[in-house]
Amino acid sequence: MSLPIVTAVSDSAWEAELAAGLEAASGVDLVRRCVDLADLLAVATAGVGRGAVVSGDLRGLDGDAVARLRAAGVAVVGVAAADSATGARLRRLGVTEVLGRDAVADDVVAALAVALRATTDPASQRAWAHAASSASVPAPAEPMPAGDPGGSAGTVIAVWGPAGAPGRSVTALNLAAELADIGGSSLLVDADPYGGTAGQLLGLLDEAPGLAAACRQANQGALDAAGLAGLTVELRPRFRVLTGITRSARWLELRPSALDAVLTVARCLADHVVVDVGFCLEQDEEL
Repeated sequence: MSLPIVTAVSDSAWEAELAAGLEAASGVDLVRRCVDLADLLAVATAGVGRGAVVSGDLRGLDGDAVARLRAAGVAVVGVAAADSATGARLRRLGVTEVLGRDAVADDVVAALAVALRATTDPASQRAWAHAASSASVPAPAEPMPAGDPGGSAGTVIAVWGPAGAPGRSVTALNLAAELADIGGSSLLVDADPYGGTAGQLLGLLDEAPGLAAACRQANQGALDAAGLAGLTVELRPRFRVLTGITRSARWLELRPSALDAVLTVARCLADHVVVDVGFCLEQDEEL
């Protein structure tokens, strides 16, 4: 059984050369050459492929799209020019296997095998076993986390309480302030999608929530520690706050994959990341 893969590459000339190589390679079956991101996501959702080769300059490719591919059990390999920042952006989006434009079909198959090995989907695990037997697969390195900025990692502390819990936000605020006082640095992240109150508690006039802006940058693979620092408000040395949305209607701006990336970068910005979270997990399937 061959490993079914799909491609979504912007450069038509290079894509044709890659497709010819993949069609001749053993152990893989090129089942679809997608014309754009929408086509790729539709194919992945239909369960047509188990691996995808995407170019870093594919229009619309963001962290949310990569997360959707992974949720469908599709391992992603990125392709980018060696002399550009596109490769770093792909890694921030969560694509751990990134190849140069000079990669040949065997390199792609090997990278797909490594990417498949990291998945938890049973069908993808079986596909990895087959791909690994058809390619020279190097020992996989530890994957770089989405949004990786490098450096040391701080501690994430979530402050939660049930619906109507009094004092949750005040507790998170005081905890972050005390952690900054006793040493190290702290960052308070207001991640309550039902209406953040950190800005009000601190008397901040904030019409543009920092968390929403950080999620937008993270979803585009453009967020780093310096960029996140610019979106926070420094209350005093070693104590920052990232304000949240104040209206629950804006909850769609806080994509799960983007929020994961924001917290990953936040761990490199502060020793302690205190997160004020919402009171429940939604069960409505229509969401």
